[in-house]
Amino acid sequence: MSTKQKTIEREVSLTGVGLHTGKHVTLTFKPAAENFGYAFTRVDLEGSPMIEAKAEYVVDTQRGTNLEKNGVKIHTSEHVLAAIVGMGIDNINIELDAPEPPIMDGSSKFFIEALEKAGIVEQEAEVEEYIVKEIVSYKDESTGSEIMVMPSDTYEITTMVDFGTKVLGTQNATLKRMSDFKAEISEARTFSFLHEIEMLLDNDLIKGGDLNNAIVYVDKEISESTMDKLRKAFKKDNIAIKPNGILDNLTLHYPNEAARHKLLDVIGDLALIGIKIRGKVIANKPGHSINTQFAKKLSKLIKIEKRNNVPQFDLNQPPLMDIDQIMSILPHRPPFLLIDRILELTDMSVVGMKNVTMNESFFVGHFPGAPVMPGVLQVEAMAQTGGILVLSTVPDPENYLTYFMKMDNVKFKRKVLPGDTLIFKAELITPIRRGICHMQAYGYANNKLVVEAELMAQIVKRS
Repeated sequence: MSTKQKTIEREVSLTGVGLHTGKHVTLTFKPAAENFGYAFTRVDLEGSPMIEAKAEYVVDTQRGTNLEKNGVKIHTSEHVLAAIVGMGIDNINIELDAPEPPIMDGSSKFFIEALEKAGIVEQEAEVEEYIVKEIVSYKDESTGSEIMVMPSDTYEITTMVDFGTKVLGTQNATLKRMSDFKAEISEARTFSFLHEIEMLLDNDLIKGGDLNNAIVYVDKEISESTMDKLRKAFKKDNIAIKPNGILDNLTLHYPNEAARHKLLDVIGDLALIGIKIRGKVIANKPGHSINTQFAKKLSKLIKIEKRNNVPQFDLNQPPLMDIDQIMSILPHRPPFLLIDRILELTDMSVVGMKNVTMNESFFVGHFPGAPVMPGVLQVEAMAQTGGILVLSTVPDPENYLTYFMKMDNVKFKRKVLPGDTLIFKAELITPIRRGICHMQAYGYANNKLVVEAELMAQIVKRS
């Protein structure tokens, strides 16, 4: 059953300190348009650069999941993203005036509260969901960590942790329904071992920590010099070890709070796939490194599957737009009008068709005795298909011209020959703004992918 996308009703802010940077930060959740997804915006930098929450931008997982795009960084993204996924939100912009979200109490609790205060609203577009049809797994042989996803009717997650220490032992946690995230997972706080805390303190890498935002498991004997360091770092006169092996000033919310927090991290890290998952995730000894490696693998598999998903249409049926209707919208004319029909048009995508015949003028010289459709004209045909999408957003398309702005990741898979029927599909990557259309386009012939490209074009009013 299809469901509608959701965003927040109004913007909401919260302030705090970054765990690792120690910088005071204001985080503002802002509503976003349909199909926007998740993105971080650094409002403290010139131009307010944006980093989309995608696995491809993960650059470091040593002390959290850190993203970087064009030199702009976001540290420790996972707790915020987990809250957004847990609230069932599909589109949101996360503004920050520092490189790291506030650590708050080390969980997702305060982000959940802020999002509830902002309110959730339904949008018109349908939620895109990846339905897992077979087991996909990833294993780190050096650590023994493994994560997999298998078919299931819902998105559910199980985590199993074993750090080989008596103080923590082996723990498991399971979330059967994402609607239970707030009640069962959101309050699980981040944790660390004493030996890790010592290393971070010695290297000045934990500037925003205190005993209220991290559970510290004591896995070694504490010397008096270490106690002095801890008292100074946490600004406490007295620090002691509780009978359950953790530093004081904290009471565990759950006996398996560590496993629940690891589950929270898995949700936040897998949000970087960029699409909702319908499947059961099982993570054994998860961590940010294996989580994000798995996110990258699954994201790539989804892209390949989507790319090879050839649109199926009955070409004997009347098209949505014939050649005359196309010419009433596009400014192109023969011999440079390279699409014959529009088969489908929505707010976010368009499907077009071209019959390739030997009568095409370019076959005269490309190549005599071996006619092949030039790749650049295949890209142009895809762009014209996308032009229908963007021009359909204005009331007077005959008064506009379309211009290429950029093309990336162009790949030609197979030759296009006379007699082939080309089917083009173009989907928006981001919503159309100021007449700019940023889209992913694919071209198919004989039920196979022949060309693909990421394209950007703009419509400009005729002078």
